[in-house]
Amino acid sequence: MFGKNDLYQFENKGISLDKANTQIVNFKNGFPFIKLQSAATIGNGLVETTINEAEEFIIYFQEYAKNHKVLKFVPASGAASRMFKDLYEFNSKLKNGENLEALLEDKDHKNVKIFFKSLESFAFFHKLADIIFKDGKSIESLLQSKNYESILDYFLGENGLNYGNLPKGLLFFHSYLDGSRLAIEEHLLEGIEYACDAQGCVRLHFTVSQEHKNLFLAAFEKLIPKYQAKFNVKFEINYSIQKPSTDTMAVDLNNNPFRLKDGTILLRPGGHGVLIENLNELDADIIFIKNIDNIVIDKFKSHTYFYKKVIGGMLAKIMNDTFDFLDKLDCADVTDDDLLEMKKYLESDMQQIVSSDFDAFNRMEKIDFLYNIFNRPIRVCGMVKNEGEPGGGPFRVEKDSDLSLQIVEGSQIDFEDLRQSEIVKNSTHFNPVDLACSIKDFRGEKFNLLDFVDAQTGFISIKSKDGRDLKAQELPGLWNGAMADWNTIFVEVPIITFNPVKTINDLLREGHLNA
Repeated sequence: MFGKNDLYQFENKGISLDKANTQIVNFKNGFPFIKLQSAATIGNGLVETTINEAEEFIIYFQEYAKNHKVLKFVPASGAASRMFKDLYEFNSKLKNGENLEALLEDKDHKNVKIFFKSLESFAFFHKLADIIFKDGKSIESLLQSKNYESILDYFLGENGLNYGNLPKGLLFFHSYLDGSRLAIEEHLLEGIEYACDAQGCVRLHFTVSQEHKNLFLAAFEKLIPKYQAKFNVKFEINYSIQKPSTDTMAVDLNNNPFRLKDGTILLRPGGHGVLIENLNELDADIIFIKNIDNIVIDKFKSHTYFYKKVIGGMLAKIMNDTFDFLDKLDCADVTDDDLLEMKKYLESDMQQIVSSDFDAFNRMEKIDFLYNIFNRPIRVCGMVKNEGEPGGGPFRVEKDSDLSLQIVEGSQIDFEDLRQSEIVKNSTHFNPVDLACSIKDFRGEKFNLLDFVDAQTGFISIKSKDGRDLKAQELPGLWNGAMADWNTIFVEVPIITFNPVKTINDLLREGHLNA
């Protein structure tokens, strides 16, 4: 199946032949669906905190952060082009000579109509107007004459703002009296609040594409001095690139390698799950994970800060408790009462279901069982009430007769199975990607996070290239299968903490718009 040139191509990417063959097997066999046991709801796998409890966790986090390394991890390598799908389609029709007024009245283009009607409300408006002005034109006159094709060319194209080719992190998201802020700029400000140590060091890590790394560096070079002076802090910002070795090959519909015109195999990024390797190389006691587009304007930030510290404090408390348990288990300095306390802790504080077989175990079996359960990476995941947003949610999952708490995406669920479909209907919460993570064991040594990935949680999708259909393979998602064997705690956080920007008009929502 693979020739000498293929092996050379794999070698240049750092992809082993075994890995390539495994990908072919995955294409042929597919990935099994997740087996849901129940939705994680309040009292059944999902924790609800009172205000008093939340405030106690915040105090716990603040004390912990004084003497430990806290870091914010922001996946920022994805392109923003998907935000503008409707605009691209609309502009393509204009260029093909379709009637503007007819397009605007077409319900399929209602989002484009909203975009132009609200253009002055976007944070990038003045920058766009300046670029058009320098070209000897006026954005006001273009709007008045409804020359929308020109505006979109300036907005998306290389001779204008070039937003169609930039990552989300480098787009202007929010307007303020003193100017507009980039998405990454808002993450800097967030970092000051909950990723800052007692010495005023603010640590952030961004995953970026090789193509855009220099643009990120240039942006931070301008931003960092401004905020270091304003808040008397020091930023420690690091970057990593999605590794070429995590790319996956595409195949045709007969599961043969999909070849380009030059005969090489089409290799594609393996999805956000490959970032587990980037995360694996970090060194911190608590790592917050948050998507690049989930940020808000200043007047709503207090909610974000409050609940980030809540999940950070909950994580710190669980870390300290489980580390104490592991110290006792490690030296067998543990009584029967201790073992019972640990079991109860799993069931109450960590919302796990411990098999009834545990009570029949002898003493050493109980010690081994508890040691194996506690000695894992830990993540506390904020969950919001489901209000119809697309994406994954919290569930109890069955595998090999064991139950675990997992974030599950729709693509992992067999909706033709009526019981599975009913479980999803009964779910109440949604995953906003609001995680606080512990990646070290009770001895302070880093786990190898790759040991805790469930390789059978990837998925296959149908795509096209040059007019030909192909099958693409995505690796287990970062907060799905890549963290499948972590200890997971779900906690409810308010919907105000979730403000994603999936389309350009999402920036017109309350959380992003300074009226």
